Amino acid sequence: MTMKRIIKSLLITILTLSAAAPAAAQDLLARQAPIDYKLKAIDSVSLRRMLRDDIVGNPAAMLYGNWGEHFARNKAQVPDSFNIELRNFCMPATSRIVMSDFGLRRGRQHKGVDIKVYTGDTIRAAFSGKVRIVRFDEKGYGNYVVIRHHNGLETIYGHMSKNLVAQDQTVKAGTPIGLGGNTGRSASSHLHFETRFCGIALDPSLLFDFRNQDVTADYYVFHNADADRPMPISKTDVADASDSQKAATPAKQQHYHKVAKGETLGAIARKHHTTVDKLCRLNHISKTSTLRLGQILKYN
Repeated sequence: MTMKRIIKSLLITILTLSAAAPAAAQDLLARQAPIDYKLKAIDSVSLRRMLRDDIVGNPAAMLYGNWGEHFARNKAQVPDSFNIELRNFCMPATSRIVMSDFGLRRGRQHKGVDIKVYTGDTIRAAFSGKVRIVRFDEKGYGNYVVIRHHNGLETIYGHMSKNLVAQDQTVKAGTPIGLGGNTGRSASSHLHFETRFCGIALDPSLLFDFRNQDVTADYYVFHNADADRPMPISKTDVADASDSQKAATPAKQQHYHKVAKGETLGAIARKHHTTVDKLCRLNHISKTSTLRLGQILKYN
């Protein structure tokens, strides 16, 4: 029996006796009051330890109501906003080449980025967490791994030649989880890399600067109001389109600015030939909002 069940059983027993026993028995229970102090001690030490173990055993448990092992794109109730910590990271691959961006590609939604890797290249966990899925999908991801992280993100690594971790395995940022490959629905060796929050696909380039092998900031602020915005057009689509198709394309690539030390909304607006009002609307902030160093702002 677990400690939680033991404590619950003790409390139920005490409450039952208190309600049903005659006065003499209740006096006897009152003389045994020191058990309250024991319960308090258990609550203050053991329960906190158990809660800590629960968090380690189930990363981001406060966001995800379950530990599903069947669906790579696990849905959860989405908060209005959430600060996703990007510190203590590791780039999933050492390659600086992004072959295909996040967005619409050949009429389909490409919900990750394709990073150029060669078969056998080491693929690593982007953050610390726990492996939720290790599987082979012949018509999709090929050999793939899904990891749920303590910062609330889930990352997906697809088309690998080999998976190196097991389901429910705890990993640290930088742990080798697979080898680059060309399995599943893939035309060449590469890593398909997705970043998801409560099931919602986020553009990995908002979080990772692949060219400079770094994260874009210490934190990324997720806003649920932006979750359903139209996806940008992938570079692959632009490269494949004719001049007439490009001219007819209504969507624009989303652009972002990383706040530098001392920058103001006015200075950022002038730099990108826009207005403070538009910056505020795009980022759901006010003109009096305090800008944080490294904060990511949309400007188109």
